[in-house]
Amino acid sequence: MAAFDAFVICTSPRSGSTLLCGLLKAAGQGRPASLFHEPSLAAWLQEYGLAGQGFASEVEALRAVFAAAVAEGRGATDIFGLRLQRRSFGFFSEKLRLLHPGLNSDAARMRAAFGRVLFIHLTRGDKLGQAISLVKAQQSGLWHRNADGSELERLAPPQEPVYDRAEIARMQAELAGFDQDWLDWFAAEGLAPLRIRYEDLSADPRRELARVLLALGRDPAAADVAPPVAKLADAVSRDWAARFLAES
Repeated sequence: MAAFDAFVICTSPRSGSTLLCGLLKAAGQGRPASLFHEPSLAAWLQEYGLAGQGFASEVEALRAVFAAAVAEGRGATDIFGLRLQRRSFGFFSEKLRLLHPGLNSDAARMRAAFGRVLFIHLTRGDKLGQAISLVKAQQSGLWHRNADGSELERLAPPQEPVYDRAEIARMQAELAGFDQDWLDWFAAEGLAPLRIRYEDLSADPRRELARVLLALGRDPAAADVAPPVAKLADAVSRDWAARFLAES
């Protein structure tokens, strides 16, 4: 019998979560994604084709949303996968509380919604590199490339990124804050998550995937899969980092 019914990747932008989600999916471990990304019930209803269905109450609508999200995050497998970004976690927690008002913690409510959950904390030690990656993605519109170099996710028309020290510094502080918020939450909930660093995941994806599989009680041999995405860091990223440090 599997040790867990679900896993939740607790992270922040540009920490390697798309890589980890893709690896887990390729290994047959759910279809992990940001299933509650937008902090809006209307957006959730739209996402799952539930808008305009005339639910009698918000709780009824939330039950339908969570059922659809679990089906999406499980796919044809026997485990549910979810990525949670700290920025939208507060709204997610608030709505989960409406669904399970008799439970006194986020972790208990998540277990009620998803079953036995393995919590994973995915973080990136190099906060400057993470901030630069985020600023570049926001400016250029390109968020991810497939392993073959083709575009996987573009959110805006192509645009040349421009060095912006103030914005990089702001993002650096915000991302560090997200990490601390997760650490505070784990402590408050009494959780000891599986910890994965972007640097380790990027250097040896199969090894880190095997660690997750072992923690889930699954066969680590399933980690023999190809990384689904390519790194976006380039000469521009390195130039920005050198310039930022020189100006510090």
